[in-house]
Amino acid sequence: MQKSILVTGASTGIGHYVAHQLKRDGYQVIASCRQASDVLRLQHEGLDTVQIDLSNSASIKTGFEAAMRLTNRNLYALFNNGAYGQPGAIEDLSRAVLRQQFETNVFGWSELTNLALPIMLGQGFGRIVQNSSVLGLAAMPLRGAYNASKYAIEGLSDTLRLELRGTGIYVSLIEPGPIHSNFRKNALAMLVNNIDINSSRHKDSYQTAIARLSRETSNTPFTLPPDAVYKKLIHALGSKHPKARYYVTFPTYLVGYLKRILPTSLMDKLLYKLGS
Repeated sequence: MQKSILVTGASTGIGHYVAHQLKRDGYQVIASCRQASDVLRLQHEGLDTVQIDLSNSASIKTGFEAAMRLTNRNLYALFNNGAYGQPGAIEDLSRAVLRQQFETNVFGWSELTNLALPIMLGQGFGRIVQNSSVLGLAAMPLRGAYNASKYAIEGLSDTLRLELRGTGIYVSLIEPGPIHSNFRKNALAMLVNNIDINSSRHKDSYQTAIARLSRETSNTPFTLPPDAVYKKLIHALGSKHPKARYYVTFPTYLVGYLKRILPTSLMDKLLYKLGS
């Protein structure tokens, strides 16, 4: 039987690449997007696509049911990927802005996962793969909302992995560093729209961030294409014993290693420099 997988955040970047590559590799792919225009575009590209806005419970339920109709209520895997980054110092984040970050990046993922689990438990098998971040391993300044959302996903995933022990359902985290995508473009919009830059004591840092995020391409060292994430995803989907965590890019390996061996004071200095 052809294995089915639901991929969220498939309009661009990692999700878009992964959805097409999984289809080429023989999976039945159900790609989800937030915008109706992107759903139509992906359908024209030959993908089975449903509309899911991860910040909206009604959209999640409707989109999931549409996906299950396409798979005859079978689901081998869920790749939670749809997310965005909200830049800003903690002191500049309103409650509403922080809540919205969690609605999409955390609550939406958890709600969708909880819809998928009864089907997987009924089957006796399944894979939940969460696309986390190096910022789920270590915090950096002016990224607090996104840091917190990824830390939350890490904690939820670790707990879920323990709770599903012995069920045939495996939970894996993929932890990319810099990947070529529209993430920077979207983060720039969130910074400009949701942060009162001119009234903040971090104004100069924000201006630097705006200049960095406005570049057409990232100049961050060790930035890799989405294929680097796909290689880890395929292992998580196909291995009899998938890993709990998959590091992607040199910065993730480096941060993961240094966090284990450096005292907090030295790690803070490094992360402050990397994040400034």
